[in-house]
Amino acid sequence: MTYELAMRRLPPLAAVRVFEAAARHGNFTRAAEELGMTQAAVSYQMKLLEERLGAPLFARSGRGIALTDHGRRIAPQVTSAFDTMGEAFGSVRAESEGVLTISAPRTFATNWLAARIGSFQMARPELAVRMHVGDEIVDLAAGDADMGIRGAPAPWPGLESHFVMGMPVMPMASPALLAAHPPVLEAADVLKLPRLSPDDDWWDLWIESAVAGMPESRSAPSIRFESQILDGSAAIAGHGVAILSPPMWQTAIDAGQLVEVHPHFVNYRNGFWLVYPENKRGLAKIRAFREWLLPEARLALGNDPYGALVPPGQPSK
Repeated sequence: MTYELAMRRLPPLAAVRVFEAAARHGNFTRAAEELGMTQAAVSYQMKLLEERLGAPLFARSGRGIALTDHGRRIAPQVTSAFDTMGEAFGSVRAESEGVLTISAPRTFATNWLAARIGSFQMARPELAVRMHVGDEIVDLAAGDADMGIRGAPAPWPGLESHFVMGMPVMPMASPALLAAHPPVLEAADVLKLPRLSPDDDWWDLWIESAVAGMPESRSAPSIRFESQILDGSAAIAGHGVAILSPPMWQTAIDAGQLVEVHPHFVNYRNGFWLVYPENKRGLAKIRAFREWLLPEARLALGNDPYGALVPPGQPSK
């Protein structure tokens, strides 16, 4: 007998569930109360099951019921099977409730979230936090992560979305590099300095916004990176001016490792959004992280000198 054929010969699970409850209680009324059904619905399910098996499972006497020989023989096995299923699903549910998996882009995870996630862990010690760090889009619907931080110009379609912060960008460098070059008096003077990753579209955005009459960006041969983390690290080391998002580098700014090359900043079209599937909005762990992250972002940005609390597409105050 093939597995597929055996599965087709199993009685309906709803009817088996009713039988197990009725056999355990020895009473249709109590079974109905446990299952949230009417007594008539219980009786109907039992009739279907007995017709499917071709044998009676309960003997009815007046208002009472008693298991037949067939019923007594299978009842313990059915109860054991439901217990086993309950344990299996319970273990998955317990693991799911106790583990929070967060997907986040590399720069946000490394430069911003990693330094702060400890406070969330201390506040919710019953949750094990797992970080999925990478710039690829993780399939939240498939359960690859519970929730994610994503860069986007607007709320993510099909997902619950909460704005976390924007992406203001501006040139930044080490104090030592600036001290070794003529002072930057105007925005155009920034282009005379060695620039890191000059082909980055953030540079084009900043130049278009800050440098009047400059139709295009020109730069001497320079180091090119594919990551803001590498750009920022190279800038700290004094290798050039990097176009960075200051909120992602606040620790280095506070330590004096990075300074503004010119005070002009411009907001990139994307912002960071906290996203998760709509059917998870009521989960305690989702709610806990959301209620921690959003106030934490506002606290970290302080008086918001770069307009990072303004969602993309909205005018700065």
